Amino acid sequence: SLNYDIMARFRRRTCIILLLFILFICSIMMALKTLRPDRAGFGDPFGLGLLPELQQRTVLLDSKQNLLNRAQGDTVTRVSNLHSIAVNTMKASMSSVRKLEEELSSPNYNFHIFYYTWYGNPQFDGKYIHWNHPLLPHWDPKIANNYPKGRHNPPEDIGANFYPELGSYSSKDPTVIEAHMKQMRAASTGVIVLSWYPPGMADENGEPTDDLVPVVLDYAHKYNLKVTFHIEPYKDRDDRSMYHNVKYIIDKYGSHPAFYRHKTSTGRLLPMFYVYDSYVTIPEIWANLLTVSGSQSIRNTPYDALFIALLVEERHKHDIHRSGFDGMYTYFATNGFSYGSSHHNWASLKAFCDSNNLMFIPSVGPGYIDTSIRPWNNHNTRNRVNGKYYETAFSAALLVRPEIISITSFNEWHEGTQIEKAIPKRTGQVVYLDYKPHKPNVYLELTQKWSEKYRKEQEQWLM
Repeated sequence: SLNYDIMARFRRRTCIILLLFILFICSIMMALKTLRPDRAGFGDPFGLGLLPELQQRTVLLDSKQNLLNRAQGDTVTRVSNLHSIAVNTMKASMSSVRKLEEELSSPNYNFHIFYYTWYGNPQFDGKYIHWNHPLLPHWDPKIANNYPKGRHNPPEDIGANFYPELGSYSSKDPTVIEAHMKQMRAASTGVIVLSWYPPGMADENGEPTDDLVPVVLDYAHKYNLKVTFHIEPYKDRDDRSMYHNVKYIIDKYGSHPAFYRHKTSTGRLLPMFYVYDSYVTIPEIWANLLTVSGSQSIRNTPYDALFIALLVEERHKHDIHRSGFDGMYTYFATNGFSYGSSHHNWASLKAFCDSNNLMFIPSVGPGYIDTSIRPWNNHNTRNRVNGKYYETAFSAALLVRPEIISITSFNEWHEGTQIEKAIPKRTGQVVYLDYKPHKPNVYLELTQKWSEKYRKEQEQWLM
């Protein structure tokens, strides 16, 4: 009985001491909380500057939350907020970028990479855009009947054969834009070729994106990248509308430090425009805009630029020359798909360009697969072969000693040409392709490797 009383007193004393200790700790925490600034948010402890990567991520998370809070607001206000948030975010994390500058390869302004800002999700856009891409029917109804119809259903089921590390992201998300710029800079590319439609216009599965251009320019500048424009085949594109749209782009964005200008052999610094599907417009129309004697001539005006046409068929080279274009690119990442995208034709195309004072810009890609949106198009699939296909394309490009190499693409996920980070993913009946046995950044590393190789070889060509 005595032992029992002693043990009971001991337990009571222990409980009282423990309770007092807890109260003491709570009072200290409350006191500390009153000392903490009201504006301090989650992930804002002292000493964060020692971890620039974490600091960057924290600032970007705050930006993302600010955007979400404004998601129901007016569209114009949202765009304005997006731009101001981007500016504030960049100011807050410039120290981390300066540190990154020491770690990243220098940008190669002769490596141009095609970039798309047409993706959307419910958080930033109120709905999925492009990730829910429809399955496109074959033009022959008999063949079309053998394949599934409908749309993809994100986020688990997206219109791509690979799955992005960033998930089914929105191109408006500042954290996404920042991650993309960092990846492109890590790959040692230098010029972003931004897919562009005039204000209020978009592709048939997308929404207008011109409002996003200032944010892309700001983030590009932060990473010492430049931006040029990939003018898409918008409705009623002709000499007159092109003149007005080139004027619009140069007037609105031409003074930005990230706006790309190419130094020509005569020493002029000129903007550059890639013109997708240029061949759908007859040479006579283009000549109105692109030749000195043309009725809508842009030559020798403040809006003069280098215009690069898409070459698909061999005969297009003569049309391109007659139209007054300054060069040609091949775009497609499918070796053998078109005359222009076939590596073995690049030497003759380069020779034609050299003899006609044109630029030849071959387009290299890591592979091609679009069966997620064109299930009948298996024959155009090009296996990545763990990076070997990409390296073969670079080898073929370097053989013709081009002034510029273009890369298809950073993030055209629908056609499986992306070099953006992708991850393994299995969901329901869908098994996505991935970059294994390599890491998600393997194609960024391969691009950086060939950028350095190209830089060294260019130095020898010029000797």
